[in-house]
Amino acid sequence: MVEYTLRQLEVFTAAAEQESLTRAAELLHLTQSTASTHLRSLEQILGVTLLLRRGQGGVSLTEDGLRLYPLSKSILSQCQTLTDAAGDPRNLSSLPLLLGASTVPGQYMLPELMSAFCQRHPQLRYELRHGDSAQIHRLLQDGQVRLGFVGSRADGEKMVYYPLLQDELVMVTPHTARYQALQRRGAWGHELLGEPTIAREQGSGTDRSLQQYMARIGYDTQKLHIVARLEDPEAIKRMVAQGAGVSVLSALSVRQAQEDGRVLSFSMDEKGLRRTIYLAHRQGLNLTAAEKQFLSFVQGYYHI
Repeated sequence: MVEYTLRQLEVFTAAAEQESLTRAAELLHLTQSTASTHLRSLEQILGVTLLLRRGQGGVSLTEDGLRLYPLSKSILSQCQTLTDAAGDPRNLSSLPLLLGASTVPGQYMLPELMSAFCQRHPQLRYELRHGDSAQIHRLLQDGQVRLGFVGSRADGEKMVYYPLLQDELVMVTPHTARYQALQRRGAWGHELLGEPTIAREQGSGTDRSLQQYMARIGYDTQKLHIVARLEDPEAIKRMVAQGAGVSVLSALSVRQAQEDGRVLSFSMDEKGLRRTIYLAHRQGLNLTAAEKQFLSFVQGYYHI
C-alpha cells in the first residue's frame, strides 16, 4: 500500500527545484517546520535520504534524490492532468505550464511568443526550463517539462512533433576584407568548413543538423578545426565578430548582428541548410485544458 502523500511529494519537488526548504514552504503556503515534517516522513517511508540540508534552509539533491525527483515531478503532473480532465475550471491555472526550450527557440522565438500568449491568457502561468535539444528531450521523457521547443527530432524517442517554422543555418564570419571578398565572389558556407571554428555544444539542434549536413555532402568531420565549443550563440557571435573564427549558427540568432555590420553570413550551398523548429510532447500525453489552449495558440501564432 502507498503510504506517502501528494503533499509530501509537493514539498520534495518544490524544495529540489528551489534548492531551499524555506522557499518551498513559502511557495506551498506552509510553515518551514511543517514542510520539514513532510519531507522527513517521505524519506522515512521511502527509506532513502532525498535532500542534503545546508545552512539557512538550503538543500541539494542526493544521488537518490536525483533519481527520484523526475518520478515525483511526473506523478504531480499526472495528478494535474486528472484534475483538468475532470473539467473543473477553478483548477485551470492552479499549476503553471511546464515548458522547455532549446537555445535558439528559447532566446529568439519565445520572448515574443510568450509575451503575446500572456496578454491573451493572463490567467495562465508558465515555468520555462532551458537546455540544448537533447536535454529538452530528456526533460520531456522524464516528465519534468510537458511541452518543449526543440531544433531537432530525437531518433527513437516516442514524441509527437508539431512543426512551427523553418530556420536556416548559415556560416557566420568576421566582417573583414577577406570575407567581404569571398562574399562578393559568391562563396558558399561549406567552402569555409575548414576555417578555425567556434562550434555549438554537442547535443544542440544546430550541431546535430550540421553533422547530418556534413554526412550528406561527404565532408570528413576530421577536417574541422574546432577551436572552442560554446552553448551561448550570443557569446559565439561576439567571438566571431572579434576574429576568433567562424561558426554555423541559426539565421534567427545572427540577424541583428548582420544588420549591425558586426558579422557576415553565407548560405551553406545553393539549396541552403534548413532545419525545422518543433513544439514537442511525449507520445500518449493527456494534455490539460491549459496545455491545449497553449498548443492552439502556438499553432495559430505560426499560422499552422
